[in-house]
Formats: sequence, structure tokens, C-alpha cells
Amino acid sequence: MAQEQRFSETSVQLTEAAPQTFDSSCAAPGNIYSAILSRNEAVKDARRLKDFQELRDKYVRKKVLFEDPLFPAQDSSLFYSEKLPLKLEWKRPMEICSNPQFILGGANRTDICQGDLGDCWLLAAIACLTLNDVILKRVVPHDQSFTEDYAGIFHFQFWRYGEWVDVVVDDRLPTYKNRLVFTRSGQTNEFWSALLEKAYAKLHGSYEALRGGNSLEAMEDFTGGVTELYEITEAPKELYNIMRKAQKRGSLMGCAIDTLVPTAQRTKTPSGLVRGHAYSVTGVEQGKRKDGKDLMIRLVRVRDPWGVAPPPACKTNDWVALATTEEEKQRLQPVEQGEFWMGFEEFQKNFTKLEICNLTPDTLEDDQMIKWNVSVHQGRWVKGCSAGGCRNFPDTYWTNPQFRLVLLEADAKEKTCTVLVALMQKGRRMERCVGGGLHNIGFAIYEVPKEMKGNQQPLAKDFFIYNASIARSKSYVNIRELSERFCLKPGEYVIIPSTFDPHKESEFMLRVFSENRSTSEVIDGEIEAESLPFEEKETDEEKQFRAIFQQIAGDDMQINAYELRTVLNRAVEKRKK
Repeated sequence: MAQEQRFSETSVQLTEAAPQTFDSSCAAPGNIYSAILSRNEAVKDARRLKDFQELRDKYVRKKVLFEDPLFPAQDSSLFYSEKLPLKLEWKRPMEICSNPQFILGGANRTDICQGDLGDCWLLAAIACLTLNDVILKRVVPHDQSFTEDYAGIFHFQFWRYGEWVDVVVDDRLPTYKNRLVFTRSGQTNEFWSALLEKAYAKLHGSYEALRGGNSLEAMEDFTGGVTELYEITEAPKELYNIMRKAQKRGSLMGCAIDTLVPTAQRTKTPSGLVRGHAYSVTGVEQGKRKDGKDLMIRLVRVRDPWGVAPPPACKTNDWVALATTEEEKQRLQPVEQGEFWMGFEEFQKNFTKLEICNLTPDTLEDDQMIKWNVSVHQGRWVKGCSAGGCRNFPDTYWTNPQFRLVLLEADAKEKTCTVLVALMQKGRRMERCVGGGLHNIGFAIYEVPKEMKGNQQPLAKDFFIYNASIARSKSYVNIRELSERFCLKPGEYVIIPSTFDPHKESEFMLRVFSENRSTSEVIDGEIEAESLPFEEKETDEEKQFRAIFQQIAGDDMQINAYELRTVLNRAVEKRKK
């Protein structure tokens, strides 16, 4: 039997520091990823934008303001687990101020001020988004306004599980005493950030679904990039250079301080930073000291999504020494009270984790830029069928989905192939309203023996009992996407993605990046039903529902919201009969 260390699981802490009660003032306390973007995007854009433009033009002609039936101006769109202590009013921007603007003076990081919702992780990612104008204009289409062709309808674009989707919302926003309750701009008549937050809330079912998270999740939804999470105490020695390269390549970066106390008792550090709170990294700079000493000035600029908190005691004004021209001074100067520079050593002492979303899979530990090959697979862990858990459970582990990877040639001047594997669990945030949450996920890679190469059948139970993996994720983590980088010899492999415990259901997406030619495919094969636990047979009603669904959806088995309504109505009608 193969001897392999048992798999372990770890937890990643969510950041959600924000006031949890409403007060009268609503004041908060103190190169593009070509592997995804180039794939038929022009066609997808034309189809999506046609839907938005048709809706907008229809309401412009009717001289009626759009009201979104899929995300109504009701309490159900706000919170699902509690009753609001105050009566909020949904108002359009023109009812809040006299001269509403979508974007005023350019979209920048001062336009994101946190309100009474624990989504600092999202706002930290939005602040980073404003630093990359190309990505920003993709997520926030700028050709929208409250004057020309205004019909109370706006749209935003997010990367979701391998393709870009367009999210349409009306402009009714929750207010209290005529002030926005959630995210708002520093300028009272600017509304792009509030509407972007609303579109992201709609994408996940409600505003409450946005409470608590990791900035990496939103960064990925804004870019389709590849995420990396660094525990700062365990980070590489060259972490500062990694951060500098990330900034030059347009990567999005955030940081946070973990806490072990409950949300309600979160405290500040001695320096004045907030534990359990997400911050944006908006700059990384270095330069020579003016006093002639050999030591370099190494600085990191950090922004607090609250936007009004006083700078911490660990801040520094050394950035002035780096500004040799007026242009440099304008670029380096903190733009508001909530933004400040820190020495890199202080940054390391105070923050516990660093989150980076790279726009390509290129490593930040060297200067080489590579054209990557990528394959994307959609899968699902189903209880009693394909949710086998990790290798600690040998009786069910072999039932997990299996993906065959063939590495055809080694990297230039190397004997191995660079491979990056990224596993993402899908839709878990939307499941919060019914008690769902993130599973602990991970994966392992097995080399296929010579005698089994080319075999399209899944590897059987005995294979995993007698063969150890040659590579695997470091541990199973409760994070939306887990990614690891490996160097493997050319050859044939099988990747097994799984949850830590068996019988945990979720859809997932597996992305495999390689520097040189490779192929990957799902391994199809029938598994004996009697060998699987928790067998569940499809009922007559389920078969009837499936038939109706397929009739309307067609061969691709995909439907939009209106087709889904038709499916449900027909199913209910048949049940009543």
C-alpha cells in the first residue's frame, strides 16, 4: 500500500469589519488575462450588450424608469437572516441629490467609502480595480449616465467561472434619512460605486450575502486572473520584490490582519490598524535615502475602505524623499485620510496576510513573461456519486471526478513542465441563505503508469490504495479558489479535485495552465452504483421536471431567468393536475 501523509485542512479567515447597526448619519467608523479575454469575447459582448441596450431603449421610448423584477426594492434583497432595525427607503439618485453623476472626475479609489455592511473585502478589491483603467472600464462600462438615454437602468460586467456575464440593475438604492446606507462615494452626487456594489449583491442574491469574504474573490471576479494568498510570516524572503512586480504587471493586491476574537469584539492593534478588516495595497515604491546611507527606502501604500479613519501610528512620510518632481509628488501623495504609506518592515510586522490576483499565471518570483496554454473544466461533487472526499477516505476517494492531463513537451532549456492548477468551488456564497458555506477543498495529481496510458476509463479504487500522489495542494482550505504551481516531467497524469470530507456537494471549476503544449480532458466512465454510498434514485416528478427543462433549454441545458420561470410554472401546473 502506498505510504502517504494524511491530508489536513486549514481555515482562511474572512474579513468583514464594519458597523453592524444603522445610525442616523450612516457614517462609517473612525497586460490583460488573454487566456480568458480573447476567447470569443467580441461575440459574447455583442450579445450581452444588445440585451442591455434593448432594455434601456425600450424604457427610454416608453418614458418609464426601469424596475428590476429579479432584484426588487424590497427587504428580501437586503437581508435574509434578520429584520432591519430601521425602515430603509429605496431611492433613485435623482431623489437623493439635484445633479446625480455616474462618474465624476474619473473613477478612483476615493470613490469607495464603506457603509453599514461588512463587505470591506469587496471595497478593498474595488479600490484596487480603479488603479487599472483597462480592467475598470470592462467591469464598469463608462458610457452610462443620468442624462443621455437615462431610463433608471445600469449594467456591470463580472467574470464568472470561465466567461464574462453582464449584470443589469435599476438605480434604486437603500437609504436612511436621504443618505446611502451602504457603499458611497466621497462626493455625494457620484453613484458608480454604489451601483457596482448593488450589481455584485444581485449576483449573489442579496446585500447580506456580501458580508465577510476575502478580497481575492472579488479581484478574480473583476479580472478572471489567478489568485495567490501569502501568509506573511511564511512568505518568501523576496516578498517585497514580488509585490513590486505585481504592481508593475497590473495585479490587484490586498492585505489584512487575522483575529481570533468574535466579530463584535474586534479591536485595533497598538498601531491603530483594525483586526479582521481588509485593506487595499495601492502602491509599492523604493528609492535611495538622501542621507547617503546604503539602505534603500522600501515603502507600501495602504488604503482603508472606511475612507475616514485616521492614519495609524506605523505610517511614514518617507514617500516625500522619493518624490523628485512635482509629477512624482502627485503620483505618490496619499489621496485621503484613509490612505497612508508604511515602511515594508512595518508592513510585515502589522499585517498577517497578503492577497494578490495576477492577470496572467506568470510567477512573480522571476522576470520571465510567458504565453500560457489553458484548459477549463466544469464539474460537480454529488452526494452518493462523485463527492468522495480526500484520500483519508479510501472507500470513496476514487469516486471523485478525474481529469487526465498530458504534458507533451518540457519547458525551454528545462527537463520539466511548469503547470499551475487552480480549483474553484462555485456558487457557495449564494447558498448562505440556506445555511451553506465554503467547503475545504484541495486536489492531488497522480502519474499514470505506462501500462494504463491512453486508457479512457477512470482509475479504480485499488490504484489509489497502492499508489501515492506525486503532487498535491498543501492542504484543504475553506477558500473559493485554491491554486498551486508545480514542475512535472512530460507524461500523463490524473488530477483528482475533492472536498476534504466526503458527501459535500458543490459545483466546481478546474483550470490547468501550462507553459508548453498539453492536453487535458475529463475522464468519462460508469461507476458501479452498488459500490457507492447514499444512492439516490430519480423520482417520477424529477424525471418530469428534467424533461420540461430539456425541452425549453435545448441541447446545451442552459437557460436564462425568463426560461427558468417558464420551466417552474409548467412544473407547478403539472403537479396541480
